[in-house]
Amino acid sequence: MPSSPSEPPFDPERDGWAALPDKGFVAMVGPIWTKKEGGRRRFGFLAEQRHVNLIGVVQGGMMMTFADRALGMLAWEAVGGSVATISYEHQFVGPGRIGSFIELEGEVVRATSSLIFLRGLVTSPHGVVATCQGTWKILSKRRTPDGPIFPEQ
Repeated sequence: MPSSPSEPPFDPERDGWAALPDKGFVAMVGPIWTKKEGGRRRFGFLAEQRHVNLIGVVQGGMMMTFADRALGMLAWEAVGGSVATISYEHQFVGPGRIGSFIELEGEVVRATSSLIFLRGLVTSPHGVVATCQGTWKILSKRRTPDGPIFPEQ
């Protein structure tokens, strides 16, 4: 985020982030961005005025949609195929401020032949925003006919 009025606003693309392609629901609230550094994939979104709730911070449903999608995409990448959310838990820790770039870094906790368990930490330049965890059902261990799930693949 700008540290002074003369500094330009954060531009994910300029900073090496790639927008995830999405034709469904997330296309209406996104884009969600991704970046892989040092073998770890991160996800982010730019909190815009359209994401605001009645008290002036990012709506909780937006935060949960973002984190569920990010962990689901991480699960998809880890198993090499499609997954579906079975359970998802989200703990709000701090506000997501409008104008901030909100990020999630997740990790696979465990994978079995049919399930994958993940957890994530959601942060902004102002600190921790949320923690989350969930379980995804492995539907297929092969890519969809549409091709790769990440733009840089």
